[in-house]
Amino acid sequence: MRDVYDFLEDVRLRPGLYAFQSSVLHLQSILLGFNVAVEIHGTAGSTAFDAEGAFREWLRHQINGQYGSLIWGYAIELEAKDRGVPPMDLFFELLDKFRAETLR
Repeated sequence: MRDVYDFLEDVRLRPGLYAFQSSVLHLQSILLGFNVAVEIHGTAGSTAFDAEGAFREWLRHQINGQYGSLIWGYAIELEAKDRGVPPMDLFFELLDKFRAETLR
């Protein structure tokens, strides 16, 4: 794996392997650990998925700020419940949109 996005593509294929009950909140915890490891080892720098990162800021505008004060994993789980879709599916839908809009 080259970066966090490679890791997330593996999670997309097997979410239950990485996140208990395919929970986006658990996935966020894994990404926090990933970010800490990056900082400790001084490799590629922080990712967009830390607590105050670019993904959270972008997400606030995608779900109308309704859950803006919550950590992003929980906000996605609540939004998925409101939409009646699986939370992990919504996460990857949002991730694809985030990447398309911000990683040009």
